[in-house]
Amino acid sequence: MALANINYPVTDLAAAKAVFTALFGVEPHTDTEYYVGYNIDGLEIALNPGGAQQGMSGATPFWATADVEGSLATLAAAGATVTQPPMEVAPGVTLAVLSTNGNSIGLITA
Repeated sequence: MALANINYPVTDLAAAKAVFTALFGVEPHTDTEYYVGYNIDGLEIALNPGGAQQGMSGATPFWATADVEGSLATLAAAGATVTQPPMEVAPGVTLAVLSTNGNSIGLITA
């Protein structure tokens, strides 16, 4: 697996976008009411106003995997708690979220 995305759940998308745009020094490549995305040196950084409802607490790194359900099962068997079961968020893009020791782990289709 490789790190594919870092997703920040936000409650005030406009305020978060202003801060992250200042931090990165570039405008987002995607700017919608449900997702704001930046590509920083090949890493997707996302602001997600629905993140809290998707089981995310704090910034969530998403790891790319060819088998979200299989990876989810492996991590759950190792002791992680599923907080968001697999969900298709776009055609061909499925994600899931787990937690362990207060930290979120995201999985996303590669």
